[in-house]
Amino acid sequence: MSVVTLQLGQCGNQVGPELFDIIWSDVQEGQRKAYSSSSWDRFFRRTAQGGFEARAVLVDMEPKVVNQSVIKAAKSGRWRYGETSHFSQKQGSGNNWANGYHVLGPRHRDVVEQLVRREVERCDMLAGFMPLMSVAGGTGSGVGTFVTQCLRDMYPASFILNHLTWPYGAGEVIVQNYNSVLTLAHLYQLSDAILVHENDIVHQICSQLLNIKQISFSDINRVIAHQLGSVLQPALAPHSHGAYGQNPLGELVSALACHPEYKLLGVCTVPHMPTSSIAFSTFSWPALLKHLRQMLISNSKMEAGVDWQVRAPAASARVRSLTRGGFNTSLANLLILRGKDVYGAETGGFEDPAIYTSWLPSQEAFSSWKCPVPFNKYEKSATLVTNSQALLTPLDDVVRKAWNMFASRAYVHRYVTFGVSEEDFLDSFTALEQIISSYSHLQH
Repeated sequence: MSVVTLQLGQCGNQVGPELFDIIWSDVQEGQRKAYSSSSWDRFFRRTAQGGFEARAVLVDMEPKVVNQSVIKAAKSGRWRYGETSHFSQKQGSGNNWANGYHVLGPRHRDVVEQLVRREVERCDMLAGFMPLMSVAGGTGSGVGTFVTQCLRDMYPASFILNHLTWPYGAGEVIVQNYNSVLTLAHLYQLSDAILVHENDIVHQICSQLLNIKQISFSDINRVIAHQLGSVLQPALAPHSHGAYGQNPLGELVSALACHPEYKLLGVCTVPHMPTSSIAFSTFSWPALLKHLRQMLISNSKMEAGVDWQVRAPAASARVRSLTRGGFNTSLANLLILRGKDVYGAETGGFEDPAIYTSWLPSQEAFSSWKCPVPFNKYEKSATLVTNSQALLTPLDDVVRKAWNMFASRAYVHRYVTFGVSEEDFLDSFTALEQIISSYSHLQH
């Protein structure tokens, strides 16, 4: 089954090509027929000339990044974007969610929907949609939210997994917290699950683990693409009888988003290291999984600086404070293992009931997929997709900063001009406060 990716705004149109590049390279290196065939069907289609085109729709209100992505893919000589798969204009959204959602999105609805329909018609079977977008600016957040709403209206039975790039905490855009609040509040009603990457964490991975001195957006996007690819590439579930999963989005949602109040997914992958070091490094499954489990329970989102003092609570310690002394409680976790000797990897540490909330048994809360094909040059790699309290702090920070601005009515007039009322803001704050409360009280 095929996934239609929507690259929305500058960020989405920069992450998308990196994701398709990594998937393409991984398929070429794997040289496993069933694995390669499953991956190609998900993300590419074969043209009449024998080439491959990405199953993607590219949308931005400015042409620069879309053009760069299309040209770069064509020059690669490996895959390309379809000639009629992209749309851009010559005027941006001004970093204003309201302009994107209420003005530019509706204005260009017909042409974007036509691009999506054309892409869907080229799929033998549709698994669902994956919009790639940022929450900080205007097009990715505002137009991206509007396009997601259109997808839900057009294909109500299809899965939608939104991938969001979270802005730097220090600030990229003065109104980024407003845009983030409005985006999240609306997407929570539209999306089946929301997978988040935090720019601050990815930046640390580039600096501390990959030893990149001058970090560019390309470096950051490659890390995001690596982690996304490790989630989306074919893998085998315990009772799949040797057949790769057919619907990656549906299987991901089924494993992790079992309750409509809990849709926020975080992801972390081990190991991360410079390409030049991989050939000289050895990994063992016990070491990788021990590290990843501790990252989960201590909410350490990269290998460096893991807090090894955090321990799962004793069975008798069921009542806790808001964050149970720094312990990260999970609703559900999906562990994806790829590489050599994968079937011998012991995953019992992730089945510990103490990791999870009491109202979902751990045998239902934990899922594991495995694949013997190494991913992106790593002999062994492990990826954890978690629906837990991992995103509680960044979400709370965004809401707090946005509320502080809103309390003084800073820049609110810019949103009112484009159709977002103060009541809309208050509704969005209320929705996110409810989500924060729900995640805060995940407990035994």
